[in-house]
Amino acid sequence: MTRSVRRTRRMMQVTGVGAAALLALTACSSSDDDSAGSSDPSGSASASGKLSGEVTVFAAASLKESFETLGKQFEKAHPGTKVTFSFGGSDALAASITGGAPADVFASASPKTMKIVTDAGDNAGEPATFVRNQLEIATLPGNPDKVASLKDLTGSDLKVVLCDRTVPCGAAAEKALTASRLKLTPVSYEEDVKSALNKVVLKEADAALVYKTDVKAAGDKVEGVEFPESADAINDYPITLLKESQNTATAKAFIALVQSAEGQQVLTSAGFLKP
Repeated sequence: MTRSVRRTRRMMQVTGVGAAALLALTACSSSDDDSAGSSDPSGSASASGKLSGEVTVFAAASLKESFETLGKQFEKAHPGTKVTFSFGGSDALAASITGGAPADVFASASPKTMKIVTDAGDNAGEPATFVRNQLEIATLPGNPDKVASLKDLTGSDLKVVLCDRTVPCGAAAEKALTASRLKLTPVSYEEDVKSALNKVVLKEADAALVYKTDVKAAGDKVEGVEFPESADAINDYPITLLKESQNTATAKAFIALVQSAEGQQVLTSAGFLKP
């Protein structure tokens, strides 16, 4: 074989390899362009998996301080996200969700109120218990009425406030009173636990049956009195992604934070019990 023929074949081989490499590069470039051009219709994540967008969380009033802390942590860890909260009585929040109110996550203060949402088929996954909460008596600072037990609240000279029976803190109070065979006539029933606590803070009531977490959050504005019957009325708190969520990836990430070791530390520091 002549030298010129060998040179020609070698040039053809090199040219073929170069063409193949060029085709491969072109294909990769095309693939990358398609990936970058595609977008998550929910706006929840970019092609790189970065979380973005707003998440609306409906949560029981007793979660206010803890969830606001977790919301700030989440936004700091994921720039470009925003967590918006709506706090209130779990029954009212559940009714809003089943009525079509836009939300991504629901955190309830009891399985019973969560069931309102699941029975309507408005959840996107199985609710999971993430914390538990226990009742405590909130009295005026210094406990001037010397309240030492649940029975003391039945005295006719005390102005006592309870949560409405339809909300978890009210249902838990009723359960504790029934188990103790005590009858209590409150001066008012409040729409959520924060409203009940606020009656004592404003000195419009002498005592209220609320959660330990709310007593702790109030600091020196009230004094807490534990009572053994509260052990019979501990509430489980379930959380779930909602079916109509418009930002599922970011919503799931917030739920994951709540359930994580970091989230649990914030919640237990506030007085919540581990699930």
